[in-house]
Amino acid sequence: MTSSDLFRSLLLPDSIRPAVADRAWIAAMLEFEAALAAAEARAGVIPGHAAAAIAAACDLERFDPETLGREGRAAGNPAVPLMRALTEAVEGDAARFVHWGATSQDVMDTAAMLVARRALGVIAAELDGVASACARLAEEHRGAVMPGRTLLQQAPPITFGLKAAGWLVSVLDAREGLVSVPLAVQLGGAAGTLAVLGGAGARVLALLAEELELEEPVLPWHTARRRVAELGAELALAAGALEKIALDVALLAQTDVGEVAERADRGGSSTLPHKRNPVGSVLAIACARRVRSEASILLAAMAQEHERAAGVWQAEWEALGGGLAYTGGAAAAVREALEGLEVRPERMRENLDGLVLAEAVSTALAGRLGRLEAHELVEEASRRAVAAGRSLGDELADDPRVELPAAELARLLDPDSYLGSADAFVQRALDRYREER
Repeated sequence: MTSSDLFRSLLLPDSIRPAVADRAWIAAMLEFEAALAAAEARAGVIPGHAAAAIAAACDLERFDPETLGREGRAAGNPAVPLMRALTEAVEGDAARFVHWGATSQDVMDTAAMLVARRALGVIAAELDGVASACARLAEEHRGAVMPGRTLLQQAPPITFGLKAAGWLVSVLDAREGLVSVPLAVQLGGAAGTLAVLGGAGARVLALLAEELELEEPVLPWHTARRRVAELGAELALAAGALEKIALDVALLAQTDVGEVAERADRGGSSTLPHKRNPVGSVLAIACARRVRSEASILLAAMAQEHERAAGVWQAEWEALGGGLAYTGGAAAAVREALEGLEVRPERMRENLDGLVLAEAVSTALAGRLGRLEAHELVEEASRRAVAAGRSLGDELADDPRVELPAAELARLLDPDSYLGSADAFVQRALDRYREER
């Protein structure tokens, strides 16, 4: 990530920053080196005492991120200076077995998978919090009638519970997509053959995967970057689902809509004392925009030259860290916004335009007049009602072509009577949530 500490602290919660920080990457690189030595000792490639000595030297406090980065410029990656420093830290003849048979990309790619696994755990926990908040809102407000909105115009009524249920399902889908991305160990040596290990290469690969509890790939994936690109895509999809929630909340919180509001102790303005800005939604949207930018780098990195990329691979590191971080930031911001959300059912009902039930009347008349004629009749009545400042019900009651009893017309224009399967859909969303908990 290239953001300063000022902006990282603003956009990212305390839970996600350590998971993708420089020291997390170094810790993951050291974990690879210790696990590689252990796997090779188990396979009989290096002595057992050497593996123990290497593991003992993999102390995170020995290594400084800035120093590794500065010294890594000469090699194009930080694994080379880390391996050199680790070798110097290992006592005795065990030092010659550090990084045995591996290449720098093996270290960096496996470290990326380990960093991703830990960060995804944090993101999944935040998404669980978002899902819990969505489920609560869906249950509590499944009967709160509000305007549906299409193209930012009022459409037939829905319930706020249904809107929250839609958020819930999108978050469940996002979480499912993220945790299903295969995170695999990388070990291929200089050109993907593990020639240094002789005939033990495949065995060491399997044991390394076991040591790190990562997936064992069919073969090294140095320039086969689908899993990294897939991770970027799933992060972007999750961030997009979170941004949709944030955008809905921000729109519903507009002063002249006023159907929800974020918590009262946040969102103040430096200039306008009366403002209650939807700051959680704002931060989530900002984070989601960053995730898409980072994901585009990972997707663009799929085409790499022969057996080792010339620059594209190096571009992935910060992009992956940023994608993970800002997805976590978006999830945390949405969770905080929803957990403290003030929902105003009375305002939702007040905002309902009487014209939104036009479809209900048109449908009722279609059986006698035909769908097209009924649609045109109600459309004309709607225009007259707007022009004259009258209610749609009064305008329809005065039209001799509308042969409906007054009680039936009143029922058709009651928003509570035109919610279709809204409650059933809310229940389906809640059922899925409870099954997956």
